[in-house]
Amino acid sequence: MLIEVLFENPLAFLLLAIPLIYAIVFHEVAHAYTAYLMGDTSQRWQGRLTLNPLSHLDPFGTLALFIFGFGWAKPVQINFYMLRRGRFGFISVSAAGILANVLFAFFSLLLLKVLLPYPGSTVYFLLSYFAKVNLILASFNLLPIPPLDGSKILMGMARGRLRYLLMRLEPYGFYIILLLLIIGLLDPLVRLVRSILLLIIDLLI
Repeated sequence: MLIEVLFENPLAFLLLAIPLIYAIVFHEVAHAYTAYLMGDTSQRWQGRLTLNPLSHLDPFGTLALFIFGFGWAKPVQINFYMLRRGRFGFISVSAAGILANVLFAFFSLLLLKVLLPYPGSTVYFLLSYFAKVNLILASFNLLPIPPLDGSKILMGMARGRLRYLLMRLEPYGFYIILLLLIIGLLDPLVRLVRSILLLIIDLLI
């Protein structure tokens, strides 16, 4: 995906690489800072409240971002026993990363709508690509498959049998996610999230 841009337009690659890396960084910082606000002070001494990419990036996850358009960082270690407000705290921390990517996608699409940059321009390229990657990251993490954020949100809401099923599903989560990506299930979800954001933008302006 982005790796193709490196060979076609090295300057565009350099311009885009930093904001794309920060799409992942802000995702993790959102988790860490929300956990900190909810009472988990371990995020401070773990060094996860910083925007320094070196504190968050996973080498393979970053490479996947450049090749496939989605990736991952080192997961934020949450001490859920320290979180205030029980289930609400758990759900809030789990949803924070998704919300960060949704907001980045929203403002990128909003700027495209307001600025109306020429489709071949650098501004258009950067905003559209940044919106696309954040939409993919948000949609990917919405999937209710362990260990993705969507499963943690569902686990925070679930009780009894469903909660137990999600916990039992976690060892197989990677293979299920890989299968869903191979059959292209993520694409309709990305389009749905994008359509919702564009609808909100149309209502606002």
